[in-house]
Amino acid sequence: MNEFASTQTGGVDEVGRIEARGVEYVPPEERHSPPNELAAVFFSAQMCLGIIVLGSLPVLFGLSWWASFWAITVGTLIGTAFFGPMALLGPRTGTNSAVSSSAFFGVVGRLIPSLVVLFIAVGFYALAVWTGAQAIVAGANRLFDMPIGDLQLAIAYALIGAITVMVALVGHATVVAAAKVLSPLLAVLLVIGIVIKLPDFQADYAGGDYLLGGFWSTWLLSMVTAAGLPLSYAPFVNDYARYLPAHQARRGAWMASLGVFLGCWFALVFAAYFTTMFPDLSVDFVFGLVDASPTWFAIPLIVVGLLGGCGQGAVALYGSGLITSALLPQLGRVKATLAISAVGLALVYLGSLVWDSISSVSAFITLLIVFTAPWLVISVLGHLAVRGRYAPEDLLYQSSNGSRSVYWYNGGWNLFAIAAWVPSVLVGLMLANTPPVLEGPWRSVAGGVDLSFAAASLLALLIYGTFLLVARARVVATPAGTADGMALQSPAVRSAADGLPVSDMKEVTTHE
Repeated sequence: MNEFASTQTGGVDEVGRIEARGVEYVPPEERHSPPNELAAVFFSAQMCLGIIVLGSLPVLFGLSWWASFWAITVGTLIGTAFFGPMALLGPRTGTNSAVSSSAFFGVVGRLIPSLVVLFIAVGFYALAVWTGAQAIVAGANRLFDMPIGDLQLAIAYALIGAITVMVALVGHATVVAAAKVLSPLLAVLLVIGIVIKLPDFQADYAGGDYLLGGFWSTWLLSMVTAAGLPLSYAPFVNDYARYLPAHQARRGAWMASLGVFLGCWFALVFAAYFTTMFPDLSVDFVFGLVDASPTWFAIPLIVVGLLGGCGQGAVALYGSGLITSALLPQLGRVKATLAISAVGLALVYLGSLVWDSISSVSAFITLLIVFTAPWLVISVLGHLAVRGRYAPEDLLYQSSNGSRSVYWYNGGWNLFAIAAWVPSVLVGLMLANTPPVLEGPWRSVAGGVDLSFAAASLLALLIYGTFLLVARARVVATPAGTADGMALQSPAVRSAADGLPVSDMKEVTTHE
């Protein structure tokens, strides 16, 4: 069954009611979200210990307070620059990022970025539940001297997991409503934590031994890690931007960028601030945070652990449910969300027993930006090439009338996009330097500086940009009736045949 068929009966997107729609096209008359909702969602998602913990990495890598501060600030700005433009797609395509990428990767080729996005979503869901449970258990130990053990953690995992699943199952409107409530509450609690520790804070904290042996290589690794956080949300921004009217696309992109920058920057700086005061840097961040705080502050930390974990987990789980329903349409959004939540919780239980948190987290961030950044570059370049014009009913395997999608390209694959993405990722992995988990064979070409993110992004820009220029020149120079012996009836078909994103489709989502 074609996934766009359900648009004929309308969708349900109300607080407290299960959202009927999955990844299928959202018609203009059902788009009632204002742009400021994007800011609320992507600010609130950072008020979670699973995200906050990433800010401890620069200090753990050996940087001083000010070096950590500037690595976080610069990295967050760079990551936000990649995040923002992706929000332009959803209001035009009426669907999420992974399905929107069919316009550039092909209706089969977009399965590659879909799997990458699913990996990111499940990873962050597991991280949110994991750290939230740690905060609950550590806080209860501080307040009531309750034991800290696998049983207590398992119960806390189940509690956060259950709440998260319920919110994500209900869907978009409920996730947004929860974000509006949680973002100011959790931010205030974290600000209180900063204020009460000001007497103990030393801005001249000098750091320790550099992870990569030198200042600049370690600083750049920290900066890249910080950039990976806002960048990692880019694949999910259109889960929410698709509910914006098309003429609000630019304002939505700015509001989403504002929310993700402020949220990521504040969360990461909060963690770096507290980590400089840890007497033992080898302790898990959440337990160190509880130990470094006054006893009474364990109560706010429990609230942040529970509600923040649920908020971030719901964003990740909602997105992963949409991705899974796009990969397996027969499941539908609700069943797909249940299935992927089971996988995520399994990872949580395994991770609490066998993973080394710091090495796993830093490697995870590096991996996700190496795989994601070239995809984002290709998608944004493609969006500019088609001038924001799409055929939304053709973004899945076949169009709504049963004919072959105009995004079929070559057997469902746009080989131009694949040929840009694959080498970009491979080069990025070869240059990665996140010891001891991820060390590429070319990691020493710049004295140990991690060039994975920059190289992968730049290579994708050069390769795909060149493909677009060459292919468009070829189309312009080819008579409309023939091209390599093929009868080409329309500019849209000519573009698809030559590997260009189709750009002459009717603007179904544009009512400006």
